[in-house]
Amino acid sequence: MGRRSGVRREEDRQKSYRIDRHSLDTLTAVLLLVVLSILDAMLTLFLISHGAAEVNPIMAYFLNHGPLAFFSAKYVFTCVFVFVILMHTHYYLFGTKVRVKTLFVVFAIPLALVVKWELYLMLFIP
Repeated sequence: MGRRSGVRREEDRQKSYRIDRHSLDTLTAVLLLVVLSILDAMLTLFLISHGAAEVNPIMAYFLNHGPLAFFSAKYVFTCVFVFVILMHTHYYLFGTKVRVKTLFVVFAIPLALVVKWELYLMLFIP
């Protein structure tokens, strides 16, 4: 367990910094992204087994190598993304006043909409 959960001086908060421990909000965002990604993979595999097609060419490549390769690639890509964002959580995004941690929300919303769409396809389209 690291000891740094933030910076002490106000002027240091205006700069980019790294910490060892993250907040409960950050943990919630990480878990949400991972769970949504796993749901997306499972629902995609279900829909494909019922006649749907994968439109993402990268994921279609892994799907051609089997469901386990597809699921593993989806999980690894998500975890690598989350790890990179966690490492740079308190950095500013492209020189703006927006922190990198906002990318958790930026990516969670579309992923949640994809899962919602897949659930709609699964439940309401024969």
